[in-house]
Amino acid sequence: MLSKLGPAGILGFLLMLGGIVVVALENLIIAAGLAVIVAGLGLVVFGLVKNLLSSLGMGGMLS
Repeated sequence: MLSKLGPAGILGFLLMLGGIVVVALENLIIAAGLAVIVAGLGLVVFGLVKNLLSSLGMGGMLS
């Protein structure tokens, strides 16, 4: 998975994870909510990209 992200993607993931950790130090419930929101956003983006690629005839590239 990490090889598909590239350096910018890995840095972005680490910054996002660090931000959730900083919030978790203050309040665990809010940090859990933010983690769920980020995971949901990732699934929405994945779905959009998958639909876009399938509409262009490249749907087999993502599984």
